[in-house]
Amino acid sequence: MKPLTDNEIRASFVNASRREAKQATLPADLDLGARWESLDYLGWVDRSNPQRAYAVVPVDDEPVGFLLRTAERTRKASAMCAWCEDVFATSEVALFVARRAGASGREGNSLGTLVHADFSCSTHVRRLPNGMEGGLDPLALVERRVEELRARSSAFARRLRDGS
Repeated sequence: MKPLTDNEIRASFVNASRREAKQATLPADLDLGARWESLDYLGWVDRSNPQRAYAVVPVDDEPVGFLLRTAERTRKASAMCAWCEDVFATSEVALFVARRAGASGREGNSLGTLVHADFSCSTHVRRLPNGMEGGLDPLALVERRVEELRARSSAFARRLRDGS
């Protein structure tokens, strides 16, 4: 993912009003240095309101940002993340819901997805496979996981942006 500035992140939000984008709590430290290269998307939870989160996903080399909401989790149920599909890290996956962009969102339409509550998908897909996942080429498996994460996260962002 290419490094983004505060202004680029705020301008990327497709389902937030100008006021919401201006008031968005950005990640504490955007100076990620070389870590930007190992991110497939940028996601974070609002420090002042843990039921609000944000994500910025590259779609056709352009950042598409969106505001997400999650319900307070009362029980610990396992679920598979819809973006990285890691079958081992299933305990900290939450349902996030985002208002669609444009007229569709103003009419109350939204889109939901199951994602790691700490938006750690980029780390999970880069994990070397264990013996059960195996295969002859572990690096090819990691590369395939990264590409699939990018495809699934950008598909969600595209559906949210386009209202379809």
